[in-house]
Amino acid sequence: MTTDEMKVRTKKFSLMIIELAEKMPNTNVIRSITNQIVRSGTSVGANYRAVCRARSDREFVAKMNIVLEEADETLFWLEIIKEKMWIAKSELEIIWKEGNELTAIFVSSLKTVNNRINSKN
Repeated sequence: MTTDEMKVRTKKFSLMIIELAEKMPNTNVIRSITNQIVRSGTSVGANYRAVCRARSDREFVAKMNIVLEEADETLFWLEIIKEKMWIAKSELEIIWKEGNELTAIFVSSLKTVNNRINSKN
C-alpha cells in the first residue's frame, strides 16, 4: 500500500470515528469518552501525515510510534463503548476491524524500519 493510499485510509478512519461520535448519547460521562475517541481517532490520520514527512528512519520510527499509540488508544475507547453498549456492536464492527488492520500495518512498518536500522549498526 502506498503512502498516499494510507493517507486516504487513515483519513477515512478519522471520518468513521467522527461519524461514530455524532451517534453517541449525550451525557457528561459519554461526552468525555467521545471527546477522547475523537482526539485519538483523528490523530491517527493527522500524525500519519507527519510520518510521511520523516527525514530519517529514526524520525520515522518516532513518529510512527505516536501513530501506533493513538490507534491503540482509539481501540481502547471502542472497547469501552462496546462494553457499555452505547452503540450497537454491529455498528462498531467495521470501525473496530479497520482500527485493528491499521494497527497491524503500523506495527509491521515499525518492525521493517527497526530491522533496517538495526542491520546498519
